[in-house]
Amino acid sequence: QVQLAESGGGLVQPGGSLRLSCVVSGTIFSIYAMGWYRQAPGKQREFIARVSDDGSATYGDSVKGRFTISRDNAKKTVFLQMDSLKPEDTAVYYCNHGGYGLGYWGQGTRVTVSS
Repeated sequence: QVQLAESGGGLVQPGGSLRLSCVVSGTIFSIYAMGWYRQAPGKQREFIARVSDDGSATYGDSVKGRFTISRDNAKKTVFLQMDSLKPEDTAVYYCNHGGYGLGYWGQGTRVTVSS
């Protein structure tokens, strides 16, 4: 059974940084792409970033230049480094196995950007 567990969310001031982590179990991690999505209140789930099995990354337009996705295959973990955070980044952030919005999801971790 594939399980994903996100962590690292919290309250941060505008301009601050957070690092999210997603630990994956129950599957061979290294051969799959992994992705991050977010959902703000009253809005649809939004693509944030994807990292392929070879480490190449793709980003949504709203976070390009501010967020960085990476992976550690030995630890079966995908990370999302979020810098220069804005109030509009406030959302629940979800980890996705496969990276294309299908398949398995974590339970989400809440990020609030507010002064």
